[in-house]
Amino acid sequence: MINIRTSRPDEGQRAVEIWRRAVDATHGFLSKEDRRAIDEMVCDFLPQVSLWLAVDGNDYPLAFMYIDKGHMEALFVDPACRGMGIGAALVSHGLSLHPGMTTDVNEQNVQAIGFYEKMGFSRTGRSSLDGQGRAYPVIHLKYIA
Repeated sequence: MINIRTSRPDEGQRAVEIWRRAVDATHGFLSKEDRRAIDEMVCDFLPQVSLWLAVDGNDYPLAFMYIDKGHMEALFVDPACRGMGIGAALVSHGLSLHPGMTTDVNEQNVQAIGFYEKMGFSRTGRSSLDGQGRAYPVIHLKYIA
């Protein structure tokens, strides 16, 4: 059974661990230098913000989502739990709070784009650079009910 709840301050390190495992499994397109730089930013950022966590029956975090002003900035699922509907449950929860939710996905992350389109998101644009100005194109998506 999966429950969704807000994170506690002591769960920041687990969120970083989930992020690292998920990125290692899905973001092979990142250069080693960019991966290290992004890791530093994530280690500083994730423990400081309130996240939505998907937790198992023992209250152990398996995935997280971060939404800022209706924009899903992050959704990461521990690779050991992929394909179990956890990401979909988090997105559905986010949509219940923000019906017109938007998100951005790296163009090279084809599986993620397919996941969001299956969830009802539509492409609204493309940027040739990511949010930090790196040369990783981003697809902009919005949920259309």
